[in-house]
Amino acid sequence: MKQYIFGILGLMLIAGMISCEPNNPYDLGPVYDVAGNLEKDSVKIAEYLETAEYDSLYRIHDPSGVVIIVQEEGAGSRPFNGNLVYTNFVGKLTDGTVFDTNIQSVAEENGLHEEGDEYNPFPFYVVSASNSTSSGAIYGFSLGFKRLRSGSKGVIIIPSPYAYRDVDREKIPANSVLVFEVDFLGMD
Repeated sequence: MKQYIFGILGLMLIAGMISCEPNNPYDLGPVYDVAGNLEKDSVKIAEYLETAEYDSLYRIHDPSGVVIIVQEEGAGSRPFNGNLVYTNFVGKLTDGTVFDTNIQSVAEENGLHEEGDEYNPFPFYVVSASNSTSSGAIYGFSLGFKRLRSGSKGVIIIPSPYAYRDVDREKIPANSVLVFEVDFLGMD
């Protein structure tokens, strides 16, 4: 019986030592602080809105932290999860730097045009947070477009947790608030 107890204690000791190994494969590093970044971004967005000059019919401050500035109200309905939305857009940083667009003239003006680029309406699926990676766009697009009617024009300001978080992209620094000027063309 003593050998059995010593064997179990030995296995527990080995398991404890392995779980404390500094190269633990289950240690994925620090967890992204969504709440903390939303708080920081809400300050950035408030400062941006103080100086940004947008003509608007009204503004929606979504509980998620996304801000929607409606410039022209569409006559269509609002999309819901699963709808395929078509839009033209200009993506900017809060300093005005254009980082992406599907409008050729804007791409050419901002040095984004490359030979062979096609400029078509951008399609993406409106999704919920649980399947946000399957939409074809950042999750902030779904949050913003759910508040717009088809046919609307406006601006969607997206906090970093609903965009690229703490990942540096080619033209987008980590933890950036993104500003999208959008033309909601329609949906399926």
